[in-house]
Amino acid sequence: MFVSFGIKDVIDILLVAYLLYQVYKLMKSSGTLTIFGGVVAVAIVWLLVSQVLEMRLMGAIFDKFISVGFLVIVILFQDDIRRFLVAMGSNRGWKFVVNIFARRGENTDNQNKYIAPVVLACLNMARKKTGALIVIRKEMDLSTYIRTGEIFTAEVNARLIENIFFKNSPLHDGAMIIVDNEIKAAGCILPVAQNANISKDMGVRHRAGLGMAKETDAMVVIVSEERGTIAVAHNGKLVAPLSAEELQQILSGEKDVEGYS
Repeated sequence: MFVSFGIKDVIDILLVAYLLYQVYKLMKSSGTLTIFGGVVAVAIVWLLVSQVLEMRLMGAIFDKFISVGFLVIVILFQDDIRRFLVAMGSNRGWKFVVNIFARRGENTDNQNKYIAPVVLACLNMARKKTGALIVIRKEMDLSTYIRTGEIFTAEVNARLIENIFFKNSPLHDGAMIIVDNEIKAAGCILPVAQNANISKDMGVRHRAGLGMAKETDAMVVIVSEERGTIAVAHNGKLVAPLSAEELQQILSGEKDVEGYS
């Protein structure tokens, strides 16, 4: 007896493979890959016990455990699930379809225009020990955070960034948000991370940057006013201190934050 295998089955397999790959990336970036592996291992054992070996007692125990498994998964991965749903529901959530047919070289050049001014400004501010908090939008919509500050549109310029974060500037205490190579707002309020494991040496700027990196997929550059160091927070992780070259590598995507931690 032959099993029919058509184009729908191929599409089905490809979609499942893509979904699993995205889940793997999400778990890896958030540092919960080990927990996710444990969940998968429990599911495999349950299938073997209840379906293959047909062990009634162990199968009944695992059935009770699996029945509440969905609730346990939601509790364990609530931050990751929230980030995934926000990304899918945002205006740019399905932009990967457009990127498939876009010219990669041209898009990369346009997306990287802000990097040189940001790196130069952060280097100068670090030398002068001027505190700064710069948020760079990726895929998720940041309109909620943009509305908390002074909204304007300006080209990303190193001198403008330094002037905004100058100690006597009325906007220097908040965060600057960059969207599509343009400054969209300054003086914005960011969520502060409440993680007890954060080093006590980290100030409010670092906690706000890490909080933003946990709530969204944005990349946050922090310049310390006390130590004159540069840090980057992304995907719920923070790495510091960074040199100008390392900052450029992270912003351009040559290395990720996890690679420096």
